Amino acid sequence: MKIHAFHPTHHRKSAAGFTLVEMMTSVALGLILLVGVAILYINGNESFVAMANYQNLDKYSCNALDILTREIRGCSSVTSATTTALTLNNATLGKTVNIAFDSTGRTLILTTTIGGTATTVTNLVGCDTWGYSMFTAVPIISTTNITFTATSSASSCKVIQMTWKCSRTYLGSKLQTESVQTAQIVLRNEITN
Repeated sequence: MKIHAFHPTHHRKSAAGFTLVEMMTSVALGLILLVGVAILYINGNESFVAMANYQNLDKYSCNALDILTREIRGCSSVTSATTTALTLNNATLGKTVNIAFDSTGRTLILTTTIGGTATTVTNLVGCDTWGYSMFTAVPIISTTNITFTATSSASSCKVIQMTWKCSRTYLGSKLQTESVQTAQIVLRNEITN
């Protein structure tokens, strides 16, 4: 009878698995991959919100411009002009139109008064700046441009150029989502003597 010596090293299979170095390398690579995915997600989310903000700002600015254009075109004269407010008169309807900018509340407010009854509407919210320039109705025509003569007199104003800039915040910080609008509006309701 033959007796075989038992040698545990010959019959033992090597255990499958990672060494410590391999494990640390794979964990490090996995963390780098997860950080990259997180950065892409955050940047994509900010871009998506920024585009939505641009769309909303543009929609509200266009709506405000439509309303202001309709009201200003119906007026016959500018009765008062300050740095933050513009008052116009619609002689045909007996209406007074007041456009006021509140820099603290960041709003542009339109107030129309007919027969002592005032209606106030907030046209823009998140409005950072608002300004206007007044011009006479006589254009200066060159080969490349049509411009108007600026005036500081409310009585000679027939064209108003308004400019405003609105912005929004995202998660408490102001992103570079802003909408700048500018328009030249002609007072078309002429008073005939």
